[in-house]
Amino acid sequence: MQAATSRAFGPARIVALALISLIAIGLVYLHFATGDDQVSVPSGAQAGQLNLHPCHYATEKGSYRADCGALVVRENRHNTHSRLIALPVTRIHARSAKPGVPIFRLEGGPGKSNMEFKNASRFADDHDVVLVGYRGADGSSVLDCPEVESALKHSTDLLGENSFRAYGAAFRSCANRLTDEGVDLAGYSVVERVDDLEAARTALGYDRIDLLSESAGTRYAMIYSWRYPKRIHRSVMIGVNPPGNFVWKAKTTDEQIRRYADLCARDDTCSRRTGDLAASMKRTAGEIPDHWLFLPIKKGNVRVASFYGLVESTSEAAPISAPMTLGSWISAADGDASGFWFQSLLADLAFPQSFIWGEMAAMGHADAPAAERYVSSGQHQPGTDFIWGGGKLAAAWPASPDDDEYDRVRTSNVETLLVGGALDFATPPQVATKELLPYLPNGHQVVLPGFGHSTSIWSDQPEAGTHLINTFFDSGRVDDSLYKPSKIDFTPEVTQTALAKGIAGAMVGLALLTVLSLLWMARRVHKRGRFGRKAGATLRSLYPIVLGLGGWFLGVLIVITTMPGVPLDDELLAALSVGLPIGLGIYFAWVNGDWSAKTKTTGFAAAAGGALVAAWLGFNATEGLLALITTIVGAAIGANLTLLGLDIAWDRQERDRFADEANETLEARPSTG
Repeated sequence: MQAATSRAFGPARIVALALISLIAIGLVYLHFATGDDQVSVPSGAQAGQLNLHPCHYATEKGSYRADCGALVVRENRHNTHSRLIALPVTRIHARSAKPGVPIFRLEGGPGKSNMEFKNASRFADDHDVVLVGYRGADGSSVLDCPEVESALKHSTDLLGENSFRAYGAAFRSCANRLTDEGVDLAGYSVVERVDDLEAARTALGYDRIDLLSESAGTRYAMIYSWRYPKRIHRSVMIGVNPPGNFVWKAKTTDEQIRRYADLCARDDTCSRRTGDLAASMKRTAGEIPDHWLFLPIKKGNVRVASFYGLVESTSEAAPISAPMTLGSWISAADGDASGFWFQSLLADLAFPQSFIWGEMAAMGHADAPAAERYVSSGQHQPGTDFIWGGGKLAAAWPASPDDDEYDRVRTSNVETLLVGGALDFATPPQVATKELLPYLPNGHQVVLPGFGHSTSIWSDQPEAGTHLINTFFDSGRVDDSLYKPSKIDFTPEVTQTALAKGIAGAMVGLALLTVLSLLWMARRVHKRGRFGRKAGATLRSLYPIVLGLGGWFLGVLIVITTMPGVPLDDELLAALSVGLPIGLGIYFAWVNGDWSAKTKTTGFAAAAGGALVAAWLGFNATEGLLALITTIVGAAIGANLTLLGLDIAWDRQERDRFADEANETLEARPSTG
């Protein structure tokens, strides 16, 4: 047979190479364009120095004029030779010509940044709003602990003893590594963070400031008022956390569940589903199943996810809002454990990356004595057991010399407003009523019925909340008159059980579709020789999306049912489960059944190898859910590029692909375009 001749670089190949090149450049850009706004210590800087430049800050009401920059502070103020670190500072300018007292915002956590506050616009009409980064979470020194993240991802149950040991060992390893890198962990105490706020106030030239804090941030506000009372005008605390309360107690949690049970009993829909919500949950807690259908349920994951799911009453916290979480428990009591499987899976995916773990440990360590007392008492509460690793965290992370300085509540004469949701599991308002309010001669408390933790207070009835806070800052009056009775919706539009069934159905369906597609493609090539030009182009460019998703779902199903300790974002899992089906699919769309065995083997190896290598590269180009997309794109690029390279090489040598294998050394074939 006469060898066919063709141009190695025809129009179709030129277009294909151009598209592949553009996509590859995009992946490289995503890898290196981290969007890192980390500040650094300027050359020759001194402690207390603040450098600002004009910028804009995005809020829920649009962009506000602001100043952005960095505050330079000592890492450890107890050591005059300590290195300097830089903290980001943003001052959002008031729009009023005569602004009131500036507001310093203190985010919760611990283990969260203090630089994101979309609600700043609610106060920036009449006040400067200032954000000062938390040392260890923001700025030039961040206490990232990938060791802890890895330990949690490999956990077979978040409340298992093996998980606790790995958790404690990971914190110890992280602390040792950070110390070896020159980080002075003694400088990351609550007191040091408060002194950072005071340094920012001084550098900005403010005489007195208002404090707006929430959750763990209220601890900073308390200590600020005890250390620098003359510098605070007024303080509003949302979701109050007095000393010792990074330890949640089972008794208080049960009290909050009974509050929901009372509301359920008065709700027609909820009361029809269960006669006694609290009693039903107690029974179900002792009977959490191991599986839903063939999908395993990690019981500890369910308990931890349920506690955090009960923290917020608002739908804004979906998919782990309290109504959704309670719905899963009611359904489980009726024999449908799909919601528990959803919680178990969500815990595996979300919790390992939910905090900046080193900052969480450093800030939370102020309550280590309370945690040790809790563990020695034999009590168990899922949130406490998880965060403290069954007590392992207290011993694994080094103490700061400042930890004991403010381990008890002190009296403060600062005008203070405590705001809490009656259904808050994280910072129950009765704790603040009992432990903090008696020490506030000028203190007031507003407890909002039907509200949960801080997200609920910010998102539900925002006009009422804004009025309450602004009125108190401006006049010292407590005006909650705009609040209307809040009713818990026990019938959310989307439930965890529905999500579980939808996710499981999509996983099984796409996995099955991928397997059947590959079998059909192989049969089609065997029966008819090859795909047509248009069909082949579609299968090589668009269908890899289906094959990649289905392959990953198949890999995840295999892992969660047979290897529960393998992380769902494991790079080998991603590369194999995505790369192999895409490589096979693109190979079948390219191959001609009439070609020789050697040609087909070479093409198969090139497609599979290119897809696997490029899938791995794509996975490491980005993080999170985007990594799955870049893995699929990378695999498609790799398989197509290697096959395109073979086409060009063979066509250039103008060898006959259908020549006798015994006489061939390198085969040529008719051009595919």
